[in-house]
Amino acid sequence: MLHYLKTYPITLTIIVAICYLSFFTPPQTKIEEISNIDKLAHTCMYGGLCLVIWFEYLRHHRTISYARMLTGGIIAPILMSGIIELLQAYCTTNRSGDWIDFFANILGIIAAAFIGYYFLRPYFLKRS
Repeated sequence: MLHYLKTYPITLTIIVAICYLSFFTPPQTKIEEISNIDKLAHTCMYGGLCLVIWFEYLRHHRTISYARMLTGGIIAPILMSGIIELLQAYCTTNRSGDWIDFFANILGIIAAAFIGYYFLRPYFLKRS
């Protein structure tokens, strides 16, 4: 566990932040008047998480284990977002689970994996 705290501190901080933001009651603001702004927020949160996972992984590893990146950088965030949506739907009274939020999360993860693979990976490979 200590290894993950040292290797992935930003990733773990973002995971904690996403969990907090997923269950607290947000204040009412005028930005909510913008149609589907929460879907953009979901895409950015999970896309940011996935990008940071790629960044921290590539920074600490000279060779890439694509099985680990698939599992830890794509499947795990998708599962996390699905579990959070289910918990919001069935275990809270102030939040609701939403399939469209789940798909926005997946969109962010897929986009970030694409950026990580085609832009971050070549950058780090040049540096090593």
